[in-house]
Amino acid sequence: MIETIQWTPELGEGSPMLGIVYGFRVKATGEYRYVGQTTKSLSRRTGQHLTVARRGRKTPFYDWLRKTPREEFEVVILERICTSREDLGLAEIGWITLYRELGDRLLNLSEGGLGPTGVEWSPERRQATSERNRGRVGVSMPGEANPMWGRTHSEEQKARWSAERKGMNAGELNPNYGKFGSDHPGFGHSMSEESRQQLSEMRRGEGNPNFGRSASAGTRAKMSAARKGRPMPSSVRSAHTRYHTNKGVSKPECRFCVEDAAKNTARESE
Repeated sequence: MIETIQWTPELGEGSPMLGIVYGFRVKATGEYRYVGQTTKSLSRRTGQHLTVARRGRKTPFYDWLRKTPREEFEVVILERICTSREDLGLAEIGWITLYRELGDRLLNLSEGGLGPTGVEWSPERRQATSERNRGRVGVSMPGEANPMWGRTHSEEQKARWSAERKGMNAGELNPNYGKFGSDHPGFGHSMSEESRQQLSEMRRGEGNPNFGRSASAGTRAKMSAARKGRPMPSSVRSAHTRYHTNKGVSKPECRFCVEDAAKNTARESE
């Protein structure tokens, strides 16, 4: 049974949900042992925690998760957030603070929130963690060592995942919905020439996902129907002629407009 506790003003009907704050709770005592946040579904995030625990990550929470039978704890929703990621982080901080003040033995390593957790690792701790993880089975599982080697997920499983994730980041549920220009987190960012070159080399020849493949007749028909009636210039120069020259438009960012203007100036000066 999943419990929902409202801590902020009640959400209106149909309000888009950005994320949730959840807690791992012992069924017998009601004590919370861990509080987290996620923008995924609760079932998916719980599954991720259980998978990480099985693989042997050594933290207080995952150590507790490994030794506690699944039927002895439950994962509940503490709060639903529909405003912003910042509010989601603040809500997590609030719940962690609340349960620690109530005496619950939370296994969180930090006080919650977004960005850096505030946990500072000493050189001794880093060295101890490195030695503890060295050679640990399950961290790197390439090729035949991977449990999914040679296997594929069933169509039923794919359908369940598709239904769970459908619309999670679509429209107003997308954290960047309606953000343009300087408000968008990607504003002003550009890929370096080194990164462009690396991506180019990775996607050439057999590295291209479409290498050696061709669209089926059915796919070609769908593509043709979708583009029917849409102007499709065969080149950038053709597009310039259609949308600039023929319409008497000149744009300084178009190199062909700049070239045409220079040619016209040269003719007039002759």
